[in-house]
Amino acid sequence: MTTTSVSPTGVRIAEGAQVHATASLGSGTSVWELAQIREGARLGEGCVVGRGAYIGTDVSIGSHVKIQNYALVYEPATLADGVFVGPAVVLTNDHNPRSVSPDGKLKRASDWEPVGVTVAEGASLGARSVCVAPVRIGRWAMVAAGAVVTRDVPDFALVAGVPARRIGWVGPSGERLEEVEPGVWRCGRSGDLYRETPSGLVEG
Repeated sequence: MTTTSVSPTGVRIAEGAQVHATASLGSGTSVWELAQIREGARLGEGCVVGRGAYIGTDVSIGSHVKIQNYALVYEPATLADGVFVGPAVVLTNDHNPRSVSPDGKLKRASDWEPVGVTVAEGASLGARSVCVAPVRIGRWAMVAAGAVVTRDVPDFALVAGVPARRIGWVGPSGERLEEVEPGVWRCGRSGDLYRETPSGLVEG
């Protein structure tokens, strides 16, 4: 049976998790066994970090974010409030990865410039999807399971495939929007309307 420590602020850390002393966890956040949260990482309130997940140095995570089992969130990623990161998702941080320099010497941290993935409010990343930095995932966007994102994803976009391409629009409920007239989309659950513009979808 796994032993879990609970702080006065309701932070729960399971036995076997590694949380660096300089990491900051908001009230009500839970970290499950084998997860690792590195130096300077900041998590808001009510987050869930699943078994075996990795949160890199100085990564910034908002409130009510779910990071499922074995997801890898490498620095300098930024996740806004309400983001969902599915099982085994990878957020990379090197656009031109090499283990060694051209002269064959092992590269050190100072030999490359990390680039991050930014995930905006409410967006969801499906299981085993990969976001190749630097990219931005827009507000309430949804990345399908297994997709490989190599360019920015607009707000409310539903993307799938390798490389990921937009195949529709979704609202905050996660349901696919339906086009009720040219350029006007509606959520079947909430009834909210959205308007398609050259730069993407906007509310109202």
